Amino acid sequence: MAPQRIRDLLIRDLPEKASTLDAVLESFVDEVLPLCKNEASPRFLGFGDTGDDAAALAGGILALLTQQNLINQSFDSPSATFVEMQVLRWLRDLLGFTNPAASDVTTVWDVGGVVTHGGTASNTIAMMLAREHAAPDTTQHGVTDPGRFGVIVPRGIGHYSVKSALTWIGVGAQIIEVDTAGFRYDMSSLRRALRDHAGQIMAVVAYAGDSRTQTVEHLRAVHDVVHAADQGIWLHVDACWGLVCAFNERFRSMIDGIDLFDSVTVDPHKVMAVPYSLSALLVRRPAALRTISSYSDLIMQEDYAFGQVTPFIGTKGWMSLKLWMMIRAHGQTGLAEIAENRIERARRFATLVDDHPSLVRVHEPDLVAVAFMYLPEGTKLRRGNLSTTVVARINAVNQRIHSRMLAEGQWHLHQFSLPDDLGRLRPGATLYPLRFMANNPRTTEQDMTQVLTYVSRLGRDLESEAR
Repeated sequence: MAPQRIRDLLIRDLPEKASTLDAVLESFVDEVLPLCKNEASPRFLGFGDTGDDAAALAGGILALLTQQNLINQSFDSPSATFVEMQVLRWLRDLLGFTNPAASDVTTVWDVGGVVTHGGTASNTIAMMLAREHAAPDTTQHGVTDPGRFGVIVPRGIGHYSVKSALTWIGVGAQIIEVDTAGFRYDMSSLRRALRDHAGQIMAVVAYAGDSRTQTVEHLRAVHDVVHAADQGIWLHVDACWGLVCAFNERFRSMIDGIDLFDSVTVDPHKVMAVPYSLSALLVRRPAALRTISSYSDLIMQEDYAFGQVTPFIGTKGWMSLKLWMMIRAHGQTGLAEIAENRIERARRFATLVDDHPSLVRVHEPDLVAVAFMYLPEGTKLRRGNLSTTVVARINAVNQRIHSRMLAEGQWHLHQFSLPDDLGRLRPGATLYPLRFMANNPRTTEQDMTQVLTYVSRLGRDLESEAR
């Protein structure tokens, strides 16, 4: 249904009379629910996670029913606070960060992490920490030398949240983009940027699974290059997707060196079937969170009050209970199986794409994403040697395929712009691929084969219509 029709159906005047709960539920079931997306469908292949783990759903329901508020501990969340601490300690364990003994956790600043509503919030807090590291007490005195707050990100694949964060924390959108090779930092370009902008960089951001191709950066190499140039630069990893590597020893080597970074963002709602929303920011040195703490004579005057160390969030629901129950239900063995099944499913889909005569894969899949393109009839693919005209034709067809797919609503794949870092069509070109995600355990090989057949049929139909 077109957005305007949904708008006209659902935006109404404030009701004057009361309705029974049964009537309200009936209205939701009849009018709202049929138009919601269903990420648990085996045909919803382009985004996020299913969010339907039974234990996590139970945790979400119980969190609503128990009405705990993690801004304070003593009277607002007597036990919930410590469940949240346990979740953060588990996440730190997975990534290789050191945890103090439980008996040594005497304040929230000993925990080494905070739970937030999403990766954007977590990345913003990381940039605040980087700012305070570069210029202590900026939270109190304001920004006095904005030229020292530049942040290096990989060109073309960086997440929008970092640039947004810099504007929100008042240092300006001082993004320094560095060229990539294979969707990772080109190390020569990174060294040059560090040299050319010496004294102007507060942080370098790396991606353990970028938001487009989910390519995992060579983290240890980035750490070594940055520290060789300036050990005072804050190092941050966005591992919203790459957290899955920590579940299984087969894949842990992909995030080697992550424990050397100052802060890491993880999104369990992206990789653990936990319903929206749940993210966490973890810091290598727990005491760093003191630099962004806040105080009030009304609230947050307790050693265990998370309200002191979670910027932008006052009242805070028990989001972490979902993850606590999910991890308790699956254990390390179950988490390892989740990672194995998802990554193997993505690799199988990549093989199906490679075997298809009308499709081309545009990156090497590290995690659960596979981005690919339909090749119009008569397009002769010569690796890295297509003209700009041919690339534009391929992009146009794939964009129309995605539009038709959304209109028909039978399948869903994601689409976005992507630099042709591997030169599959033309080095330096901007591509508009379709993206498959392998998060759903219900998605079978038959589903994967059918969606590729569907994409190919749409491509042929659109070409016929254009003639």
